Amino acid sequence: MKVDLHIHSTASDGRLTPEDVVRLAAKKGLSVIAITDHDSVEGIAAALVAAEPFPSLTVIPGLEINTDIANGEVHILGYFIDYENEELKHTLETLRRSREIRARKMIAKLRKLGVEVQWQRVQKLAGGGSIGRPHIAQAMSERGYVSSLQEAFTKYIGRQGPAYAERERLSPEEAVKLVAKAGGLPVMAHPADTDGLEGLLIQLKGVGLVGLEVYYNGYGQQTIHRLVDLANKHGLLTSGGSDFHGLEGNETPLGGIDVPLDCAQRLIALAEQREKVVTR
Repeated sequence: MKVDLHIHSTASDGRLTPEDVVRLAAKKGLSVIAITDHDSVEGIAAALVAAEPFPSLTVIPGLEINTDIANGEVHILGYFIDYENEELKHTLETLRRSREIRARKMIAKLRKLGVEVQWQRVQKLAGGGSIGRPHIAQAMSERGYVSSLQEAFTKYIGRQGPAYAERERLSPEEAVKLVAKAGGLPVMAHPADTDGLEGLLIQLKGVGLVGLEVYYNGYGQQTIHRLVDLANKHGLLTSGGSDFHGLEGNETPLGGIDVPLDCAQRLIALAEQREKVVTR
C-alpha cells in the first residue's frame, strides 16, 4: 500500500498533467496520492475525474503555498481543500501573478548576465499553469546555458544566485489560516532545516496547523525520528511524499518515499471528522 502526499503537475511546475500523474500513480499501484501544486488548485478537478476508472486509488485535493520567514522559506501543504472556495482562488491568483512578475524580473537579470531566455518560451513550458523557477531553468537548459536544472538554480536563479528576484508571498501564519478557512488541513512541508522549528510549530498550531511532513527526500532515520518525536510532542499528524515534479536527474520518483499508510489514514480520518472530505 503506497502513499504519496506531495506531488506536482503541469498546474504549477511539474512536467506531467494531472491526468498523467493519476494514471502513473495507478500504474505504480499507489493507494493514496495528493495533488499539491504551488499556489494552484487548477489541476484538482481533472485529477479527480481521471481517478474515476481506478477504484483502488484515492486522490486527495491539495496545494502547496510558499511563504517567507526571516532566514528562508516555509512551505505549507493544504489537504482536502475546497478548491472552489472563492477567497482561496482569489488569493492564489494574486500569488500566481506575483510569480509571473518575478519570472520577468529574473529573465531581465539573466539577460544582463548574457543568458538569453525568451519569456514566450517560459510561458509555453508553464502550459498555462503557475509559472515557477523550474520553467526558467528548463528554458536555460534547452538553450545550452546549463547542463541541468540544478545547475541553473545553483549558478543563477537560486536564492543566493545573481538572477534571483523576490515575489509577493504570504507569511506562514497567513497560509495556514487560508488553508483552514478553505476547509483544508494545513501541514508544514519539508521542515527539517527550518530555523527555530519548534517555536514556529507552536505558533502555527495556534492558527490551525495539523501536521508535519516527516517522510521526505533525503531524510534519514535520525531526521525522521526527530521529526516524529516533534510531531508527537505537539499533537501533530505526520505526512510525507516524494515532491515529484517529473523532472530529469536525481529526482525521487512518484511513490519513491516510504510513507506509512497510517499517515494517509489519519489525515483522512481527521478530514472526515471535520466533514471536509473531497476525494475520489
